[in-house]
Amino acid sequence: MISVAIVDDHTLFRKGLALLIGVFPNYKVIIEAANGKEFIEALNTADLPDIVLLDISMPEMDGFATCEWIKNNHPQVKVLALSTMDSDTAIIKMIRCGAKGYILKDADLAELKLAFSELLSVGFFYNDIVSRKVMRSINQIVDETSDLNGFMRLNENELTFLKLACSEKTYQAIAAEMFKSEKTIDGYRAEIFKKLNVNSRVGMVLYALKNGYVNL
Repeated sequence: MISVAIVDDHTLFRKGLALLIGVFPNYKVIIEAANGKEFIEALNTADLPDIVLLDISMPEMDGFATCEWIKNNHPQVKVLALSTMDSDTAIIKMIRCGAKGYILKDADLAELKLAFSELLSVGFFYNDIVSRKVMRSINQIVDETSDLNGFMRLNENELTFLKLACSEKTYQAIAAEMFKSEKTIDGYRAEIFKKLNVNSRVGMVLYALKNGYVNL
């Protein structure tokens, strides 16, 4: 049996999801919690869940903090972020915190089942919206031939921008920190996309993470 934990502060949604997952063959929900703190308190280290369905916006202990705690304490547990947000910032932050998948709350049941299957078989899953942004970089993550050659083509300003882009800072904030115009920052971004062969901020961040340029 594949065991699942659901961490979401909306009770009806959480319980409805638990009922639906209970219909999946060979799956069972072993923990339901309203936030990260409740999840940690309910966790039995002798019977860890295989997958944690983790909401991002929760009181007391949100999804980012909970995901990072799981990564640091039980890295074998796979986190599937569950959210209404599909922004680059939220995706990047969850990836940095250790999430292996990202699915929107309005996804259908077939997509959820596929997400579970791919998490267990290939190690990651992203919803269609996110996949369009990161598929090329996901391929680089699982490609052992990836190397640092892309970084060798970046100049000093581009490398500085890349490091800042791997945070949750907006491009406007990055421009202010680098004492550059937003137009100049847009130019750095375009050059990095071309040199690293990526097409989104998320792809750029994943490339940097894979090749050890930044740490989680």
